[in-house]
Amino acid sequence: MRSAPTQRVGPRFVWLYAAGFTSTCLVLVAPLLVTLALKINSLVGAERAPEGLALVTGVGGLVAMVANPFFGKLSDRTPSPLGMRRPWMVIGLLGGSLGVLVVALAPSIPVVLAGWCLAQMLNNALLAAMVAVLPDQVPTAQRGLVSGVLGVCLPVASVGGTYLVQLVTGNQLAMFLVPCAVGGFFVLLFALTLDDRRLARAEKPAWSLRELAGTFYVSPRRNPDFAWAFVSRFLFVLAYAFLTTYQAYYLLQEVGSAEADVPRQIFLGTLAQSALVAVASVVGGRLSDRTGRRKAFVCVAALVYGSALFLLAIASGFDGYLVGMAVGGLGFGLYTAVDLALVADVLTSHDNAKDLGVLNIAGALPFSVAPALAPFVLSVADGDYGVLFGVAGTCAALAGAAILRVRRVR
Repeated sequence: MRSAPTQRVGPRFVWLYAAGFTSTCLVLVAPLLVTLALKINSLVGAERAPEGLALVTGVGGLVAMVANPFFGKLSDRTPSPLGMRRPWMVIGLLGGSLGVLVVALAPSIPVVLAGWCLAQMLNNALLAAMVAVLPDQVPTAQRGLVSGVLGVCLPVASVGGTYLVQLVTGNQLAMFLVPCAVGGFFVLLFALTLDDRRLARAEKPAWSLRELAGTFYVSPRRNPDFAWAFVSRFLFVLAYAFLTTYQAYYLLQEVGSAEADVPRQIFLGTLAQSALVAVASVVGGRLSDRTGRRKAFVCVAALVYGSALFLLAIASGFDGYLVGMAVGGLGFGLYTAVDLALVADVLTSHDNAKDLGVLNIAGALPFSVAPALAPFVLSVADGDYGVLFGVAGTCAALAGAAILRVRRVR
């Protein structure tokens, strides 16, 4: 087993890593936020677009769920003279951008699906390598701070991706490729400056079918701390998936918003949430490092996020929705910052990227589980979205309880 790094990383590394990680998020989320839906709408029309988008994103999500741990495993086994992570950053960026190009030029839904699957597969190779840099390079005493900075990257990428797409509105090809070009520059900058971890060919483990099957599995018996972290992440993201998937219907039916007002209201809610995500992520990560504690921060974060969902469940107006989203930003930012540091601390093997890829399943699977569970909950609750958000709040609270079972981290 490789020991954790002990040399502290400097501000230059942190900012380059943050820029590279933000850019990785940018190339992943920009199509999902804007351009993919517009592309499908242009191909099949408004009536059939939701069905086409569900097919493309659903299959793409399954590809991402498999690709992340698989390429993480390959990254852990790469004895390249360029390093273990750098080759997959470059391959992932170029292959993912090619997939986005296929989507942009696609004449039909099947071609969009093929291109999006290629983009998801290779972009997740990039993501797996990026995430593995944290346990590779950052000592335990700094992981809360660095993962806190990384927690800001997704909201920054979401805002940045939307802004870049709006700059080139009307040129569909540019709407897809400009985020790839801007993000690609900073990914390559980080890859080129990274003092990458290297694996000697003599240390490369033998490949086997059993080894391949293990790519998607971490034994709960051998590593119960990782298993509880997986359960906690799954429950927390499940709560988040209920909110993001059904908040439009919640605004229409529970708050009584007009349909024309819903996009603006969701934007304002997301803006309020993202601002507090950024604050809570950085501050919480730094406090976690200073105190040497992870579990208490993760547990409190899950309870705060659960409380936000309960506030949404009883809200009767748009102001209540904004308050709930803002409180949720505090919980979400703190959770994502310290949870990643906690997981990095409980890794027990040299397969950092592979194990973190398995953990990514806990972040991807809830977006398939939530739409499957929600109709049942709503049928029992007679269509009451307040009850659905109450169930989501309970999931978040259980995520906090699960993290308390981790033993090897304070």
